[in-house]
This record gives sequence, structure tokens and C-alpha cells, in this order.
Amino acid sequence: MQFIRIGEKVISKEKLNKEINKILELRTEGVTQKGVARKLGVERTFVSRLESLGEIRKGNKIALIGFPIKNKEEITLLAEKLGIEYVLLLTQEERFEFIKKKGKNELFNEIMEIIVNLADFDLIIFLGSDMRVPIVEKIFSVQVIGIVIGHSPIKESKYVNPEKIIEIVKQIKN
Repeated sequence: MQFIRIGEKVISKEKLNKEINKILELRTEGVTQKGVARKLGVERTFVSRLESLGEIRKGNKIALIGFPIKNKEEITLLAEKLGIEYVLLLTQEERFEFIKKKGKNELFNEIMEIIVNLADFDLIIFLGSDMRVPIVEKIFSVQVIGIVIGHSPIKESKYVNPEKIIEIVKQIKN
């Protein structure tokens, strides 16, 4: 057994770990925080704080980005129905307009802002060329699911099968 001393108290790490494991086991079995607290003789707020300490995420914040997308409107509507919080899809024409209309500094700043915003998501679904998918996967520390829509350089908008997006989102949200 491992003991630690905190002031006048001697604490068993083993006992503490067993109690935490009991709390988490009961919660995964569907017992309410109040029920766990009553059963184990702790405050309900303790159970809540314990869960908060270990929480990785509350939900699946999903972003969908991609270019050049032929059926942009269809995929955008689908993303909305699926509850995808951030969508940035561009056709081939929009892709080049995005670059053409901005100065170098403005373009750099806007791209950096997009990257920073995407870092807040749990999952990024990226639709792009065989060259860009691996780059995007390396840029972000969050999970990235890349869907290759063509060989680089892509010179025209590509059709994206909506079923691919539906399948990914179903797997993530279940």
C-alpha cells in the first residue's frame, strides 16, 4: 500500500483510487450523481467535480472543411442536418476568389484565424487532394479524418458522396 502524508493526515492512495473507480463504475452503469453520492457517503458536488477533472470533452464538436467541392450546397445542408458546428467548403471558383481578393497579409491572417478556430474542435473532417490531406492531419493535434477527393493538383470541383460524411458522423456520435 502507498501512503502519503498531508499535514496531520495519512492518506492511502490505493483506497482513494478504489473509491474513485467505484464512483466512475456506478456512473457508467447509469446511477445518478446524487445516487452515487448517497451510496458512497460523499457530496454530489464531489462526484460532479471528479467527472469534470477527468472530462476530455462534452460532445463531439465537428468541423467540416474542404475544397474544391462540386456539390457544396448539398454537403453544406447535410452538415447542418447532422449538427456539424463549423463548415468551410469552397468550389474551385470560390477557392481562387478567396486568394485573389486578399493581400498577402490579409490572406495569411485569415488562414491563421481559421486554423486557430479549428483547433477548438474534437474532430475535423477534411475533404481535399491526396497532397493536402496528410498536411492537414499533421497541422492539428485534434482528430482529423481526411477524405481524398482527387489527385493533386485538383483543377476542377469534385463531387463528394454525402454517404461518406453521414457514415463518419454516425460513427463519431455513437
